[in-house]
Amino acid sequence: MRGMILGLIGLVATAAQADVYISIDAKGGYVLSNVHRPGRQYERVISEVSVAVGPVNAQLITGRPYADEVALAARLHGVPPALLHALIKAESGYNPKARSPKGAIGLMQLMPGTAKEMGVKDALDPSANVQGGARYLKRMLKLFDNDITLAVAAYNAGPDAVRSRGGVVPPFAETRRYVPTVLRDYRKLQGLADDSPL
Repeated sequence: MRGMILGLIGLVATAAQADVYISIDAKGGYVLSNVHRPGRQYERVISEVSVAVGPVNAQLITGRPYADEVALAARLHGVPPALLHALIKAESGYNPKARSPKGAIGLMQLMPGTAKEMGVKDALDPSANVQGGARYLKRMLKLFDNDITLAVAAYNAGPDAVRSRGGVVPPFAETRRYVPTVLRDYRKLQGLADDSPL
């Protein structure tokens, strides 16, 4: 049986260059998948070779939690879905009930004032939170002439912190860690090398 499973894994790996996961279903049968779904226990048996594949790596995005909500918000507000996913991962780790000590709430860690300004009535509602975060991110991108690095810095530290320093990433320790983390994940989801220009 194990030989047959390994053979199937080899076939899947050659047919589609992607991560392959294996799990056991309720009846004890093996399940192979190229998508890691939240709430299920998987073991990765094949790791995709990391190569530049051009635009957005759709499998990595559709395999993330809240992919539908992110896709809709990205389309409505004209922001890259990969960037929204990178922000959510850094902000809340995909925890819709996350609350920061400073009062930020939900997937995109909206401050109450920002949530109100962005028209979000319930910041703990994942869909509403992502919509508000996408709307705010779009505002930051416009404010900083689509400079993704500065928009991400402003999302974390606030636009005034970026503007008051002449349009550079503020020297706050948290922001200096946050920006590279978000940009690294964004590049990964785009299929780009870590040092690729944005």
